[in-house]
Amino acid sequence: MTVRATKRSAGLLVFRHTTDGLEVLLGHMGGPFYAKKDAGAWTVPKGEYEPDEPAWEAARREFREELGLEPPDGEALPLGEIAQRNGKIVTAWAVEGDLDPGTISPGTFTMEWPPRSGRTQEFPELDRVAWFTPGRARELLVAGQGAFLDRLAEHSG
Repeated sequence: MTVRATKRSAGLLVFRHTTDGLEVLLGHMGGPFYAKKDAGAWTVPKGEYEPDEPAWEAARREFREELGLEPPDGEALPLGEIAQRNGKIVTAWAVEGDLDPGTISPGTFTMEWPPRSGRTQEFPELDRVAWFTPGRARELLVAGQGAFLDRLAEHSG
């Protein structure tokens, strides 16, 4: 019997306080499967890591890879773990910062597209990022990641 290791991801939920209240920075997943989707197609910038890499270091590395920007240096608020529908365990931290979404330079991935065509294409990991209120973010986030918003609200009062 083969035992499959659980995939793990780590990420950073960047937040800021504005005159309109709290906002969080989310990324829209790149690639053809999400191109025409909005609800359920936004995510905390995150990525997979190996068991020998500390989750915090992976979260910062993945932020750099996915957005092409240095992660904010503020205090890291642990948001714990969630299990996504696909079984992946996601660990996240919230960090206060104020980034300009127009400055991202996303990393890319390659996949066969269209399916069974034999051709490969390159797509951005995140095709755009934007600031959202927690209420709007909840409507857009991948299922399960809304728990991170609840945990951030507990920290920020």
